[in-house]
Amino acid sequence: MSSILTNSSAMVALQTLNMVNKGLNDTQNRVSTGLQVSSGKDNAAYFAISSTMKGDSSMYKAVNEGLTSTKNSIATARTGAERVQDYAQQFVERVSFAQANGVDLGEVQSELDDLVANIQSTIDQSTFNGDDLVGGAVAAQTVVTGVTRAGGTFAATSITFNSVDLQTIQDNLEAIDLENLDADGVNDGDNNPGSLDEALRLAEAELGNAIAASTSLGVSEKSIEDQQEFLGMLTDTIDSGVSGMIDANMESEAARLQAYQVQQQLATQSLSMANQAPQNILSLFR
Repeated sequence: MSSILTNSSAMVALQTLNMVNKGLNDTQNRVSTGLQVSSGKDNAAYFAISSTMKGDSSMYKAVNEGLTSTKNSIATARTGAERVQDYAQQFVERVSFAQANGVDLGEVQSELDDLVANIQSTIDQSTFNGDDLVGGAVAAQTVVTGVTRAGGTFAATSITFNSVDLQTIQDNLEAIDLENLDADGVNDGDNNPGSLDEALRLAEAELGNAIAASTSLGVSEKSIEDQQEFLGMLTDTIDSGVSGMIDANMESEAARLQAYQVQQQLATQSLSMANQAPQNILSLFR
């Protein structure tokens, strides 16, 4: 039955066109944004999870940047400690040379004083952005390495390393005075070694301390580098996971876009044809 009051065919064609237009608009949005899930209405669960994961990824990247500053501080301190180690080795060598007969201890002492001055200069310069890890007492240094949500609880993770005390090494080497050895060969506690043998033993001990300091800083620097490498891999994994959840498949969207465009053309033509039906009724009255 045909009616001039109700055009059922046009209503159906219009509904079809509206559905096609909506699908086309949604597809165009996914193509333009590259996102399949751009808000909670698209997929509430994926949107919530991806938002949390993107937040974690941003925090990891920020932590990684902060670790770069820490690594630079440790690297600067390690470089200084290794230089002090070199000076301490030279110090030991000059004290060993002083063991020979006929050596002018005054001249050797002058060389030792220069080495001690170089050590102090190295200590003073071995800071990065005001961060001194070599000039004071050994102290634990804590640095944030990331975040964790284990057990449903958010918390920061951290590692601890120790600063080193190069100043004490310098002070102890400075106290070795070959021109004022105790006459009886016994150290009386006046900062002077009791003998050349004692002076060599003390210098060797400080060389050992310098080696231990540079080694400790080297281990700490490697730990920071390893953590940064892990954070880099972790953020890549998280970003890939988020991408898999919310990014649009551009190949599929391109094919879908073309299909919707064809459907839109057909739906428009169907609506136009349906709208012509009432005009056909007029021919019955001619």
